[in-house]
Amino acid sequence: MPQDGQDTPNGRVSLIGRVSLIGLGAMGGPMAHALVDAGLEPAVWNRTAAKAAPLAQAGAQVAATPADAARAVTLTVLAGIEDLVDVIDRPDGLLAGWRARGIASPILVVMGTVPPADVQALGQRLAAHGVRTVDAPVSGGVAGAVGRRLAIMVGAEPEEFAQLAPVLRTMGTTVEHVGALGAGQAAKTCNQVVVAATVAALAESFRLARAAGVDPAALQRLLGGGLAASEVLAQKGDNFVAESFEPGGLARYHLKDFASARALCSAAGITLPVTEAVASQFSHMVDLGLGDLDNSGVYRILDARDPEGLA
Repeated sequence: MPQDGQDTPNGRVSLIGRVSLIGLGAMGGPMAHALVDAGLEPAVWNRTAAKAAPLAQAGAQVAATPADAARAVTLTVLAGIEDLVDVIDRPDGLLAGWRARGIASPILVVMGTVPPADVQALGQRLAAHGVRTVDAPVSGGVAGAVGRRLAIMVGAEPEEFAQLAPVLRTMGTTVEHVGALGAGQAAKTCNQVVVAATVAALAESFRLARAAGVDPAALQRLLGGGLAASEVLAQKGDNFVAESFEPGGLARYHLKDFASARALCSAAGITLPVTEAVASQFSHMVDLGLGDLDNSGVYRILDARDPEGLA
C-alpha cells in the first residue's frame, strides 16, 4: 500500500492518513470503521470521547479536538447545521486545525442532513478561507452504515467527486454525483419524501390489517414478497408487527426534511400534495409528544381506540 503523499498506480495521490471523520453516532461510527477497514488510517473525533474507544482499538487516530482531526479530506456526520458550524468555527475547530497544519485547499464533506440553502451558504463562506465544501448525505439507515451499503448523494465539482469517490465507496454501494454543492442535500430531501411517505403508508396498512382481522406478521411477509416490498419495510416491518417503536431514526427529524422540501418547492413554484399530507401526520405526532419515537411510530396516531392518538 502506498505511503501518504506517494502516487498510486492510477496516478492519484494516496489519501492514507489524510482523511478524518467527525461525529461517531449511530451512523458515523460504522462509517468510520469502514474507513479504518479500507486502510485509510483516518483521524476521528466525537464530542463524547468514549465513542471513539472502539475505533482506537481498530486502528483509527483519535483526535482530542476538531482541530486535531483536521485533514485534507474531513468528513462530518453531524445532526444539524448548528453542530457543523460549531466544529468548524470554535477556537479548537477545523478552521484553526487546517491553518495550523498548513493544509491548503482542504475538502469538507458534509454527510449529515442539512437544508440545501444552508450548505450552500456555508460553502460560500468557507471558500474565503480556501476550503472546498462538498455535500454527501446518505440513506440506508444504521443497517446500511453497518453493512457498508449506503446510498451517498454527492453535490460537488467533478474533480472533487473524482477525488472523493474512492473514499465514499468504502461506505456505500451507490455513490452518485448529482450536481453542484447543495444538490446532494436536495437529493436527500427527495429521498426523505419517499421514506416518510412509505413509513406513513405502512403504518396505515398495518393499522387497517388489525382492524380487518388480518395477522400482521402474515401481512409483513406478503408485502415483502410483492410489489409493496421496500427497504423501509425490511427495516421497519418488525416495528409494526410488534407495535414497538424504539428510536432508530427519530420521527421529529422528518420535520427538517419537510421544511427543506417546502423551500425547494417554493423556489421551483411547485406543490407536492402527498408530501404535505404526510408532513401533517408527522407534525401531529410531534405535537403529541411522540417525536422521539422511531419514525415508524407514526402508527401510534392511528390508534382506532382514540382517533386523536395519545393526546
